[in-house]
Amino acid sequence: MAIPTRDAAAGIARSLKVLTDPTRVQLLGMVVDSPGGRALVGQLATALGLSQPTVSHHMRVMVEEGLLEREQDGRVAWYSVAPGRQADVTEVLRARRGAPPIPLAPAVLERITEDLAMRFRGVFSVETIDRYVGESYALLAERARITRYLPSLTSRFAGERLSALATVENLVTDETPEVLFVCVQNAGRSQMASAILRSLAGDRVRVRTAGSEPAELVNPLVINVLDEVGIPIAGEYPKPLTDEVVRAADYVITMGCGDACPVYPGRRYLDWDLADPVGLPLDGVRAVRDDITRRVRDLLTEIEMSAARVNGS
Repeated sequence: MAIPTRDAAAGIARSLKVLTDPTRVQLLGMVVDSPGGRALVGQLATALGLSQPTVSHHMRVMVEEGLLEREQDGRVAWYSVAPGRQADVTEVLRARRGAPPIPLAPAVLERITEDLAMRFRGVFSVETIDRYVGESYALLAERARITRYLPSLTSRFAGERLSALATVENLVTDETPEVLFVCVQNAGRSQMASAILRSLAGDRVRVRTAGSEPAELVNPLVINVLDEVGIPIAGEYPKPLTDEVVRAADYVITMGCGDACPVYPGRRYLDWDLADPVGLPLDGVRAVRDDITRRVRDLLTEIEMSAARVNGS
């Protein structure tokens, strides 16, 4: 292991002193893990359930220490790790993040299983539901940084996977077309596409998303550019790609994730060559949004025409 220089050791010591507050450790880690390595105060405040003034105070302390830098971009201010301090930040987070995510209490997982068992009564056994809850928790916990949302995300992720499984095993008679959007982080392109399709199609199409290497949070610029055109995305979150959601889909749209998505017969596969919003300026993200909107409109037309042929109308 390399031995830090005297200056580096002093920098780490100062940083450790500033980061005795666990909230600052969480904030710093979230900045590092955010798409493009930068984050907004509003995004961080929402994720942690804190007020924006509280988060702004902690960010200002870390800027003054030199751990973070603040970059004004129009009306928003981005925070990222300061140049020259990446090594210090890595050492600090390594020291502070050594433990794995706090495991959910068995009673919490049991409660989630009981609730989903009521929702899927007559469709799946309690044993199947319990297995999916445990698997879903493990998949999210591998990448989770904010454990306070892990119970609700586990419940939602397990429920989405069980719904897909019910479709795959022909346990439901719903003929609604299903579309799966897949990108790398499930934080930008796939989230934009799904939000736009939901907005245009409503209940006529069931939409799911996934990522081959999911991020922790949806890119805040993606949320902003969708809000500009009146498209909500509240409550969405990056999630891992699992087999049953691919098998349940009638249309699988991939965006820059290579061969991560398995191929099954009887599905329509499309690969959309789109710029990754990570690191793009606001106008660049808007251009991606508009490109996706055109593609989604064409996809919806194709879905409706296919459904009409099947129905003989």
